Amino acid sequence: MAEQQVLLTNPIHPDGEAILRDVATLVVAPDTNPETLRRMASEADGIIVRAKLPDDILDHAPRLKGMVRHGVGLDFIPVSSATRLGVAVANLPGSNTNAVAEFVFASLLRLKRDHARFDTTLRASGWDEARALANNTEEISSGTMGIVGVGAIGSRIAHIASNGFGMRVIGSSRRKGNMPQFVEEVDLDRLFSEADVVVLSCALTEDTRGLADVRRISSMKPTSVLINVSRGAVVETQALMDALHENRIAGAALDVFERQPLPDNDPLLGCPNLVLSPHVAAITGTSMRAMSVGAAEEMRRILLGEPPVNLVNPESRDAQKNAARGDK
Repeated sequence: MAEQQVLLTNPIHPDGEAILRDVATLVVAPDTNPETLRRMASEADGIIVRAKLPDDILDHAPRLKGMVRHGVGLDFIPVSSATRLGVAVANLPGSNTNAVAEFVFASLLRLKRDHARFDTTLRASGWDEARALANNTEEISSGTMGIVGVGAIGSRIAHIASNGFGMRVIGSSRRKGNMPQFVEEVDLDRLFSEADVVVLSCALTEDTRGLADVRRISSMKPTSVLINVSRGAVVETQALMDALHENRIAGAALDVFERQPLPDNDPLLGCPNLVLSPHVAAITGTSMRAMSVGAAEEMRRILLGEPPVNLVNPESRDAQKNAARGDK
């Protein structure tokens, strides 16, 4: 049996497991409760992360050499603590870009055209009633899409919107002056007030927490929709629910929530004109294999003493040089 151990917060694709089996024993956490992860991290040399780790996970993982995000977002990992303690952190930029972009347009078409409703009504109520529904639908090609967070995913969404649907695209990002040529850079207030579709694809930071607040949601057009594929805390949930209940915006689609899993009695479940999904925008069979293989390859490099390709905290190398892990 391999001496090193890798903790998987959730199962990964078999092709990813195969990459690690000759260098480590793989252990899958039975659940993602903080206490479970703390306990299981005690023997781990590496963690492949698909669920949020406790902020103090490093206090319980004396052998840890690295953590690899099975995906892109780093809010699941205490990166600052890892850097201070010389623990490498890597992620997989671009690994789920197409999956999330396609999901955004599936959500948008669900909100604006709702093909499934034609089918259901045709079967239940007949031809005439189903055809009548079309009068309440809208084409998206004549509208403006506003994207908050025009990174890899946001840029792909913008490309499809502009080149695939002929939409006007406006955007806002942390890095100013770095927009694709087909995206007009605007400030956040203008984006919310002008866009027919607001897409949130930004990272969760202290600056983006509550970004879609009462004021900005209230400034949206009554015919506009909001789609969140970033993190739940980017949206002030109550403000969005109020706008939907009062028909101040036309609809919304949420794939992420402040509390996950979404409780069975959550008021969002009874909110009108709202499409819900259980944080699956990035998940397809294709993307899951790509993320698992990529995460396993990065973890293998770390366990073999090699730098990961997508090291997000290069400062951790300095901490490694300054002291042995047990002296930190």
